[in-house]
Amino acid sequence: MSRIKEQYKNDKARLQQEIMLLYKRRKINPMSGCLPMLIQIPVFIALYNALQYTIEMRHAPFLFWIRDLAAKDPIYITPIIMGATMVLQQKMTPTAADPTQAKMFLLMPVMFTFLFLNFPSGLVLYWLVNNVLSIAHQYYMNKKT
Repeated sequence: MSRIKEQYKNDKARLQQEIMLLYKRRKINPMSGCLPMLIQIPVFIALYNALQYTIEMRHAPFLFWIRDLAAKDPIYITPIIMGATMVLQQKMTPTAADPTQAKMFLLMPVMFTFLFLNFPSGLVLYWLVNNVLSIAHQYYMNKKT
């Protein structure tokens, strides 16, 4: 991959073409990284709808400062921790070769943090736990190699 990038650094179209040929020869699916996210989206939407429209979830006490999983976090601790875990997860994963894409990846945790500020705290907790488990998995994989 590095050799291809060095060889075609001035010709972006040819670089992409050669990378796709390499993927094809090695039987690598570049979209396989998106599969876990595609599985997670319906769960995320279902949980959002359950928290918004299920009457049993309203004002059901949870832990510590979160008194209602259907309401937003009143002191914004979970969205901030979620944003921090996203940054940590971003630092642990391999970086993109394209500098524009790398900047976009660094901006995503900030955007998600602001987006999740007004989401139900149950949804933020779901995403936070997912981030923590992903960090643990990435740590294990990095240590294994």
